[in-house]
Amino acid sequence: MGQSSAKRTVFLIWLGWVVAILGFQTFVTARLDVRRPDYAVFWTAESTRVGGPQDRKFYLQEPFMQNQSAWDSEYYLAIAIGGYEDPNVDRVGDTIESSGTPTYWPFVAQGTSTTVRPGLPLSYAFFPFYPLMIRLLAWPLTLLGLNAIATATLAGVIVSTLGTLAAMLALYELAKDELGESGGIRAAFYLLIFPSGFFLAQVYTEGLFVGLAFSSLALLRKERYGWAALLAVLATFTRAAGVLLVVPLLLSWLRKGEWLDLDIEWRQVYFNGLPWKSIGRALIILAPAIAFGLWKMSDLGRAFTRVEEEFFGRGFLSLGYTYTAWTEAFDLLFGSNLQSAAYYFVEFLGIVLGFTACIVGLKRHPDVAWFGLLVVLISFTSGPAQGMYRYVIAAPPVFLFLSRLGKNPAFDRVWTLASTLLMAVMAIMFTFDLWAG
Repeated sequence: MGQSSAKRTVFLIWLGWVVAILGFQTFVTARLDVRRPDYAVFWTAESTRVGGPQDRKFYLQEPFMQNQSAWDSEYYLAIAIGGYEDPNVDRVGDTIESSGTPTYWPFVAQGTSTTVRPGLPLSYAFFPFYPLMIRLLAWPLTLLGLNAIATATLAGVIVSTLGTLAAMLALYELAKDELGESGGIRAAFYLLIFPSGFFLAQVYTEGLFVGLAFSSLALLRKERYGWAALLAVLATFTRAAGVLLVVPLLLSWLRKGEWLDLDIEWRQVYFNGLPWKSIGRALIILAPAIAFGLWKMSDLGRAFTRVEEEFFGRGFLSLGYTYTAWTEAFDLLFGSNLQSAAYYFVEFLGIVLGFTACIVGLKRHPDVAWFGLLVVLISFTSGPAQGMYRYVIAAPPVFLFLSRLGKNPAFDRVWTLASTLLMAVMAIMFTFDLWAG
């Protein structure tokens, strides 16, 4: 099979997957109903009861493509349509100064508490690039005559699925040198059927993020540093984990040996002025970290930190919290709550697979493996015991590892069956606004 033929196969698999996922979500709502609430996690019973908070979210009530928007989709749609200060989302940190002026830390709102809602919208916990892409794509889609929420929802799904296609093509490129054309196709296919693969076709950042991050890694393999750095910066503005792409960028630069030239160039500063070539290379390599640092120091970045910590309970390397949370989650595997046990079975499957695949990959492809390992580690130690099987989808070594195992026909068939069935169950949960991680 030639490379162009293999890429055409990847495209056709992606196209069939888009139709299958969207069709499946439509089918299950026509054929099934579910009993509420969901007891998977301690807080989900209140959120998923009939008439509960999920049923009152402003941006989640639009019937058009409602199956593809739930939970965090609300915030992406709100930012895309109304900006970060959209009044239709909940807020955190509502404090009033003694003067009666509401404070939006780190902002101070003008006016009085009777004219301005105090606090920070929860939207600040989400990065701007995905909502920006939704807004840009929604502009031509207005020709369809849909309302603003429906148009943004359609745009969000298109952005997510196109990002997924880019990720599949990048995975194919990353895998084919070691595993051949069939191995590259298999890695791309395993991305789609991963238990959390349905998120790639929802109003969520997963599709766009893996498209940018995996494409950056693929370009880095070809030593196209400028384009790789650009995509890494865009990935950073999509999800915080994008900043970790600075590690494979740096490893690739060190492996190439260009750093050996720096000493010579800096010795010539006195005679020839600043070594702009080496400075430019350094800026390209460090671009994701620089972009993240500038954003973190901005008002948006500081607001992000506060909302993440005070509402979502997440932080950087929260080791104590992580140990307690995941110890309790492990105990639930053997408890009487079967919904929790089933949910955390999938979560721990994702954790074990994520760490194993990345560690095994360190010798074969250290640049990709270190990125994946850091993604899994930082996500795992961020706090609450939830979402890990979704976060590990951003670690490309998972799919390279599975594709290597998939050379065995028996493993390929068994994994395809088991993973697809798990994905179907979790997709049903998401479609009915129950907790899917």
